[in-house]
Order: sequence, then structure tokens, then C-alpha cells
Amino acid sequence: MTPANTARASQTKKRTRIQEENEERILDAALEIFSTYGLRGATVDQIAELAGMTKPNLLYYFRRKDDIYLAILSRTLELWLQPLETLGEGDDPITEIRAYIDRKLEISRDNPKASRLYAIEVLQGAPVIGTLLNNRLKTLVDSKAAVIRRWVDEGRLAPIDPYHLIFMIWATTQHYADFEVQVRAMLGEAADDNRHFDTATRTLEDIFLSGLLPKA
Repeated sequence: MTPANTARASQTKKRTRIQEENEERILDAALEIFSTYGLRGATVDQIAELAGMTKPNLLYYFRRKDDIYLAILSRTLELWLQPLETLGEGDDPITEIRAYIDRKLEISRDNPKASRLYAIEVLQGAPVIGTLLNNRLKTLVDSKAAVIRRWVDEGRLAPIDPYHLIFMIWATTQHYADFEVQVRAMLGEAADDNRHFDTATRTLEDIFLSGLLPKA
């Protein structure tokens, strides 16, 4: 289920530009509220107020608070899956994996609140998005694992397990969003303008890509 599937307005035959903009407005406001109060503590009234809408207007787009929550998590997952979907479209495995690492770090830098909300959901056992993980996510990861395995079989990458490579990239890149407070506490002033992401990019590229090169 994607965010569009959870919105009532999307069930009409043709969504207008205003409907799409209002849905995004609601989701952006809800992200702030859920990040502050959690799913149980957040209210539709709080979300409507921050979105600059009346409660009845908001409920035209989403029937329940849980639908808004699901839509945010789904939107976050789709954002993360976009760079993974393009993995394997190019000819050079190292270039492809470098681009994937870079894009994942950019997403962590630009969407820390969405990343942390998603992490909390998964740590709680994914009660809301479990179906998405077992279907949408697994199907895509299986297909990309097959691409990486083919590169290994062709001798273009070192013999590594493709699933654990993907897990490692997720863990290291999402760390900068999910543990942002800890990262900033360790780096101090060096983290103030996000320049540490440049260093993180170079470091992760060097470590991952040198380990992926086939042995002579």
C-alpha cells in the first residue's frame, strides 16, 4: 500500500493538483506531530492546525489518524526504495553501488524525522507496515540481490552475500538520521553545517567499494 492508497481523495477517478498538494501538506504536518507526540499522543486536531486546515477538511483526505500514520511511513519507504530500484541499470557495479550509498546518505541528511519515525515503527515490530515489508520491500530486495549475485558470479565483485551488503548499507547510511543527536554530540561544531556528510560519504565509499573489488 502506497501513501496514495490511504487517502480518501485519491479514490476519485482523477486527483487534482490541489488535492495532491493538500495531501502532502497534511503528511508534512503529521510528520512533525507524530515525531513529537508519537502515534498514541498525536491528535487529528493537532495535525489539522499545523497544516492550516479545518478538521473536517483534513478528514476529507484521510478518514483516521492511523491512515495518516501509514501514509507517512509508506511515503518514507518509497523514498528509500527509489535509489534501490535504479540499482543495476548501469553497466559498472562499483559505480552503481557508489551512487546508491551516496543517495541513501542524502536521504538521511534531508529526512531525519521521517527516518526516525520509520525506525521506531520497525523497532516496535512493524505493526502498521509489516505487510509492506513482507511484500513490497522483500520483492524489490530479492530482485536487487539477484543483480548483485550476478555481478559476483561474473567476477565483477568480490564474493559477498548480497543481502548482507544491502543491510550494511542501510545500517551505516540511516545511522546518520536515526542517531543524529548522538552523531552531533560526538562531532560537536563539525556537525553544525552538515559538512560531516561529505566526510561520511567519502569514508563509506572507501570502505565499501575497496571491499567489493575482486581480488587479483
